[in-house]
Amino acid sequence: MLRYLYAADLHRFPRLAQSMFTDRAEQFARRLGWEVAVDAAGEERDQYDALNPLYVIWERPDGLHGGSMRFLPTTGRTMVNEHFSHLNDGHPITSPFIWECTRFCLSPDADRRAAPALALGAGELMSHLNLQHYVGVFDTRMERIYRLMGLVPEVLGRSGEGRDAIGVGLWSMDETAFAPTLARVGVDRATSVGWLRYALSLGGTTPALAQAV
Repeated sequence: MLRYLYAADLHRFPRLAQSMFTDRAEQFARRLGWEVAVDAAGEERDQYDALNPLYVIWERPDGLHGGSMRFLPTTGRTMVNEHFSHLNDGHPITSPFIWECTRFCLSPDADRRAAPALALGAGELMSHLNLQHYVGVFDTRMERIYRLMGLVPEVLGRSGEGRDAIGVGLWSMDETAFAPTLARVGVDRATSVGWLRYALSLGGTTPALAQAV
């Protein structure tokens, strides 16, 4: 199932949270070789995890992490504005209708539903919060994955060549994208919306979700 959890609520699901951060270490540090910080517990975290971001997490039947993404409103601090503004000619991307999406991660044990489930969660979040776009930085490998998911970004800028190239782009998802995405996940729209409503029923520190009801 999909979980929608702010960082401050991760303590409610300790096994899920721990496996997410260790899977991030596996993907970004060990497999991709990114220069990221991995702590003594084997978890990858950065300064943006301390800003109470919203995580969309595909939870496996055993309660462990299958895949996840991290979201922050661009009206606050974001990675794209603080570290990658050169990709957009130095122009900050700031709007209440645009959220940043980062740390797309799949567990080494993820099934084929994990990636489309994350796309589904992003779409439900966009619909619920009345967002127009997500913004994110991507490399060549991720661009191929996005195309397979049917989520082709509007590229705002690029830097580098070949495998070292990175870009910044905007994503949107309209209602027509839900049907094929739901089919890939193997659920109906009522189930998908139900996962989000369950997150709202937990209460806790989910301010943006609650205010949008």
